[in-house]
Amino acid sequence: MTGNTSGSGSALTIYIVKNMIMGVLLAVFVIILVKIVIGLVSPSADEQMATPERQDIVHPKPVEYVAAKNQKNQHDPVVSAGHVSESAGAEHTKDPAHSEAAAHQKDATSHSNNTAAVAAMPTVETPSQKAKQRPVQDSHVPAATQAAPTAAPAHEDTPAHATADHEQAKAETINFPAVGMAFVDSVVRPLEYELNERFYGWRPNDILDFTDNVNNFQLGVLEVTRRSAVILSERISRTGSTAAFDHNLQNAMNWFMIKSDRYWFPSAESKFKDGLKELRTYFNRLAKGEAQFYNRTDNIIPLLMAYQDLLGSCDENLVKFKEDDGSEVSFFKADDYFFYAQGVASTLHTILGGIEKDFATMVDRRGGMEMLHHAIESCHHAMELDPWIVLNSNLSSVFANHRLNMAGPISHARFYLGVLIRALST
Repeated sequence: MTGNTSGSGSALTIYIVKNMIMGVLLAVFVIILVKIVIGLVSPSADEQMATPERQDIVHPKPVEYVAAKNQKNQHDPVVSAGHVSESAGAEHTKDPAHSEAAAHQKDATSHSNNTAAVAAMPTVETPSQKAKQRPVQDSHVPAATQAAPTAAPAHEDTPAHATADHEQAKAETINFPAVGMAFVDSVVRPLEYELNERFYGWRPNDILDFTDNVNNFQLGVLEVTRRSAVILSERISRTGSTAAFDHNLQNAMNWFMIKSDRYWFPSAESKFKDGLKELRTYFNRLAKGEAQFYNRTDNIIPLLMAYQDLLGSCDENLVKFKEDDGSEVSFFKADDYFFYAQGVASTLHTILGGIEKDFATMVDRRGGMEMLHHAIESCHHAMELDPWIVLNSNLSSVFANHRLNMAGPISHARFYLGVLIRALST
């Protein structure tokens, strides 16, 4: 009797163990299958934002210009069409062919019988002179900005299948008529993509939560946008502590502070979209000369310090082995830290590019452009990490520890921002 009982117990134990193993294998297979299906229907968070052509998603902008010729200084005043014609005429006189034509025309004034012949002489123009004389027309641009000699209407949006080289070439030709527009545009674009262009939109407030990786990625994007809006409202748009706040930036800052998981009354995405509209209004006011943007050293340093603090928090979550309560970092928490840090890095990659344009003169004068480029490159490396499953293995294991892989470029970006802050402070 006892033998039968022990035999039945052993068989039951073996049966339970086999079923548990089969259940685990089935769960892993289902997870992999779901990831493949989601990848086919819609690119995942890191796939959509992990490469430069996906990160810098081009979208319709109220005012965007393609430079016909590189401007020497973004602070140069807007030149009227009359001055353009005069400057072009002055450059024509410097050309030997035009000097000769001018001499003939001078002789023609003293010899009236040769006037018609001299007037018929052809005029030789260089391509740069033709570009300067060609008027710029854009029905969507205010009259004050249409007179800019080096501005041209923006191209249409780049197709989704555009190559990286095409995106990079297009990014290099984008120019803005007013200081600050590049930075504001770079702040708007990452969150605007997550709200309007990503499949299934804003996800942290969804009732059915199936995509925690994308959720944490979007939370990282939101946090960088919030800190940028605060510094833009409180520092960069004001002359000092006694200046009034810009009402559009104040509204945008308040709307971005709505809880990210709020489902309705109001919903998170509705208020975030309202905040982006306020930033776009400020963007258009900059183009018309109706808003202020002060690219001073004492304004960029607090902005970079806010980014440095955020990267420091990400770095700590990526390298720690125990939570605050003493428990070890679980497998399910590791990917949350990973994708949150990647969302922060991808957004900073775009915003630091805007800083490079609008603060170029000041940063280059302090010798900080190389550090800024290193920080941008480090953020790009963080965007390129694209594991199927985020593993949290032992450091000596043959399997990867993707948290620590992400910690490398995050730590480098934080370091170079710190060096840049010290360079700007001297």
